Amino acid sequence: FMVASTFPRAEAQERLYRDVLDAARGKPVTFRTIDIGGDKVLPYFKGALQEENPALGWRAIRLTLDRPGLLRTQIRALLKACGGRELKLMLPMVTELGEIAQAREIIDREVRHLSRFAHHLPTSLKLGAMLEVPSLLFQLDELMKAVDFVSVGSNDLFQFVMAVDRGNTQLSDRFDTLSAPFLRVLKTIADAGVRNHTPVTLCGELAGKPISAMALIGLGYRSISMSPASIGPVKAMLTELPLDELQAFFADNLMAPAQGLPMRALLQAFADDRSIPL
Repeated sequence: FMVASTFPRAEAQERLYRDVLDAARGKPVTFRTIDIGGDKVLPYFKGALQEENPALGWRAIRLTLDRPGLLRTQIRALLKACGGRELKLMLPMVTELGEIAQAREIIDREVRHLSRFAHHLPTSLKLGAMLEVPSLLFQLDELMKAVDFVSVGSNDLFQFVMAVDRGNTQLSDRFDTLSAPFLRVLKTIADAGVRNHTPVTLCGELAGKPISAMALIGLGYRSISMSPASIGPVKAMLTELPLDELQAFFADNLMAPAQGLPMRALLQAFADDRSIPL
């Protein structure tokens, strides 16, 4: 969508999605529904608004539920491309559970439509939601029951929790993603996933550094994203990580950091004391 000059037609989307699945060779693939608006502006989308606060505006699931034709086209292409395979579909920028219900209704309608014409459908369809809006923190158990999986959008969630524009250079170094308040938020989400037997993953840039990945593992995350260049350093950290000791560290320090020190400093000291490469 970002590199095209017009909205990709259903046939073009289907070819691309099928190519992605073929290239993955059986590894799991999660597709996100159209996530435009905010900082993802499409010059050819005439319905876009000039918004004072685009990050908080008409974007992602909010936009596609208002323009269901866009979502139906994508869903139909995905259903066809995933024929005979699993389809994992993730909804971005979910704010209320009602948005999940509306999206599921559109998906079910497309499934029924393709079934009538005997199309080869996915063997299973798992629907997930991105958790990047703080309102979902107050409906975690309901959210975990409404979807098959949850993915924490760490970039936007941090931005919204801390009320800081992540693109503002004057503020980019002012607030720490490893601060105790944000780590407590992440722990609350991970615990809700365990409690409801709902897989929770984390996407965004947070896990790309060994110290952040170490913190996430200690909080209970077992599926995290990063750029390819980060895999080696993070793996080197993991091979030296005493998980039981890290979990005990968080039990002792997350709610009341030792000596009032920043969590980042405490995590660095934990690693230094055990010769964990960061």
